[in-house]
Amino acid sequence: MTDWGDTHGTCLEGRIEGCPAGVCVPAAFVASEMARRAPSSHALSTRRAEDDYVEFLSGLDAEQRTTGDPIHFRIHNRDVRVNEANRHVIRPSHASLSYYKKYGYTDNELCGRASARQTACRVVAGAVAKCFLKTKGIAIMAETVSTGTPCREGDSVGALVRCRILGLPAGLGEPVYDKFSARLAYAMLSINAAKGFEIGEGFRAAAMAGSQYNDLPTSGFGLATNHDGGVQAGITNGQEVVFRVAFKPIPSVHYDQPTIDFEGNPAICYGSDRNDLCVAPRVLPVVEAMAAMVVMDFL
Repeated sequence: MTDWGDTHGTCLEGRIEGCPAGVCVPAAFVASEMARRAPSSHALSTRRAEDDYVEFLSGLDAEQRTTGDPIHFRIHNRDVRVNEANRHVIRPSHASLSYYKKYGYTDNELCGRASARQTACRVVAGAVAKCFLKTKGIAIMAETVSTGTPCREGDSVGALVRCRILGLPAGLGEPVYDKFSARLAYAMLSINAAKGFEIGEGFRAAAMAGSQYNDLPTSGFGLATNHDGGVQAGITNGQEVVFRVAFKPIPSVHYDQPTIDFEGNPAICYGSDRNDLCVAPRVLPVVEAMAAMVVMDFL
């Protein structure tokens, strides 16, 4: 998928290439996936109101089946408001500082590509991939394992997400530089606010003994346990793939924070309720979407 547009523009657009013809992509399913990511009445959700209706411009026929051509789609931004008070200050732990040092931007409106609004495009492509994977008996399910505890009213918190991929065949992934697990990590760490990835026992494996960790083979070439999380030597082994993604607290909070402006002078970054206070639960369809695209690519 290639996408363009940002949180402050009139719309987001994307193009999906490489999807075979004949995949049924029901509009109702795409809408249901977008509704999972869209702003809601959840206590941690932004007050920004977006319907996230997806307009398909090419690649689907009248019966909602892929034609084999590139799939071009558009999502209009309905509730765009530029925060003038914070436009020219460095927003703590946001894209402001790195975009300034890389591109020379001194206007936070130009940092719109760093917004989680972009993930709407990922969910569209993920919905298409899920429709293909369903025909192969493959399902992907993400859930929130835990969230942090806010220190004060209007504070943001981090989240830990677990995802399972069921029905995968053995043999997906390449032995060295294109491991299935490596591609999953690449995909997950490309999501906004993602800071950690682990598959199977992950970091817990560092404290285990080999006799505790090893997945012992059983008759019929199965495995007694799944500490490797369904991937061995970078290749799927036919077990359920299990991985977790850690997300940092969203940088924007609902109260004021001290900062500097782009000339280095002391300034205030004013709080706003136009941002989520946690990536969960809205990030769950994004994690699933990225996993679906990785799996479909390997297939």
